Amino acid sequence: MQAPHLPVLLDAVVETFGDRKGWVVDATLGFGGHSEALLKSNPDIKIIGIDRDEEALAFAKERLARFKDRVVFMHGTYGTKIKDALQNFEVHGVLADIGVSSWQLDNKERGFSFESESLDMRMDRSANLNAYEVVNAYALEDLIRVLRDYGEIRNAYQVAKAIIAHRPIKSAKELAAIALKSMPKTKKIHPATTLFQAIRIEVNQELHELESLLNALEEFRPKDAKIAIITFHSLEDRIVKNRFKKWAKSCICLPDAMRCECGGDHALGELLTKKPIIATKEEMSRNPRSRSAKMRVFWMKG
Repeated sequence: MQAPHLPVLLDAVVETFGDRKGWVVDATLGFGGHSEALLKSNPDIKIIGIDRDEEALAFAKERLARFKDRVVFMHGTYGTKIKDALQNFEVHGVLADIGVSSWQLDNKERGFSFESESLDMRMDRSANLNAYEVVNAYALEDLIRVLRDYGEIRNAYQVAKAIIAHRPIKSAKELAAIALKSMPKTKKIHPATTLFQAIRIEVNQELHELESLLNALEEFRPKDAKIAIITFHSLEDRIVKNRFKKWAKSCICLPDAMRCECGGDHALGELLTKKPIIATKEEMSRNPRSRSAKMRVFWMKG
């Protein structure tokens, strides 16, 4: 069956988990591209697939039907469902691709596209908060926070004021037009890109989900588990980089300590990627959206 989305860094993912035996959590199952490749490449791997998007989950179930004895599906956010996986299965790998699928971005009904007539941006359509509410109901200070913290928009105040002045805004197309007038022009990306990113992150609580995933892994510390996380912008990558760095530290004494007093045996495992894995030139030409993908890998030895 033809998948509506190309999984990024596929070869690197398969190589990373090539030595795994047993359960691997695909925390962002999507259309099942990464999971299908892992199941095909390694007969010893079994998959726990998590996704909040019911349409993507239905597609993945059909796509992976031939592996039915080796796959378990969970509907929900990975920040929540990861705990169920870690409590009920002996997990030896966790993969998380923290990005919006090409299908979601291109499907105008979902409200992620600059050309969309709707204003939604929910990855889970049963969720209460959507982009329409953020854009049309948030107070000025809350809009500024979202644009500044999640879009790193320097003129967040001016953009927020412009949004409020044009309320009610009924479509993503209208919002993109406001961005063209109120945000700095750049040769590399559409001016609305960071605005849409900020609102999407707020709607789906994406950074909170990522923190929840990392917190659960730190709490349960699955033995001999490889953790591979693919990010697409600096906010996500910074969170992963700093957490993996923390996990790799043996000494947790304060920086001003004269000598180590903690015992120096606190590392949770080993950082396997000193620099993030990025797409090859061939993959970038084949799938332009892979250009911003970065994968970091940690081996949690338990």
